[in-house]
Amino acid sequence: MPEQTRPDYSDLRALLVNCTLTPSPAPSHTQALLDVCRAILQRQGVTVDVLRAVDHDLAPGVYPDMREHGAAHDEWPEVYRRVQAADILVLGSPIWLGERSSVASRVIERLYAHSGELNAKGQYVFYGKVGGCIVTGNEDGIKHVGMGVLYSLQHLGFTVPPQADAGWVGEAGPGPSYGDEQPGGGRVGFDNDFTQRNTTFMTWNLLHFARMLKDAGGVPAHGNQKTAWDAGQRFDHPNPEYR
Repeated sequence: MPEQTRPDYSDLRALLVNCTLTPSPAPSHTQALLDVCRAILQRQGVTVDVLRAVDHDLAPGVYPDMREHGAAHDEWPEVYRRVQAADILVLGSPIWLGERSSVASRVIERLYAHSGELNAKGQYVFYGKVGGCIVTGNEDGIKHVGMGVLYSLQHLGFTVPPQADAGWVGEAGPGPSYGDEQPGGGRVGFDNDFTQRNTTFMTWNLLHFARMLKDAGGVPAHGNQKTAWDAGQRFDHPNPEYR
């Protein structure tokens, strides 16, 4: 991008949540692809926070703090503070039995715990943030997993840009995964043009939309404010017979 037209992204923050089933410090194939996204973001000056969700004790449930609802432990409140600080959220998930991981579902459930909260303009709390999805695996299912993750994010209020998902799958059945060392040298999937292109496009689209939303002060607050709806500013059907 020409220097004179290049936007400044240095005030943006991104949170990349790796929903692998593998605890740290073991390598994660999903993290290997998330690292492509991270590298692009960091080159543009974005502050990037990386979280491996399985390393945290996230209680099941749909309340902001499940310790108030019987759980002995719950680290979600601290994780949520990191979500709040981010302009960009990317969920990375492996594919298991054709679906996103159980960890990814847990994270989405906990995000849903805040679906009733509002921002300062009376909109739902995730308005103004953008969301994307990275998927890895050894079976088909990138688009299926992406469909569910991105639907969930937009339903909660995240803005989903065009082509906001990317992924890599190897041959069906047991075999090498993204980032594994190849016998002849190099890493599996690193030379896959389709994956690298889609990951690049996804990351830049997240950047563009995060920049536009931040510069605009978020999503315009008209016709989408729960506070206005609760105050009685509701839509009347144009046909009097249906009022």
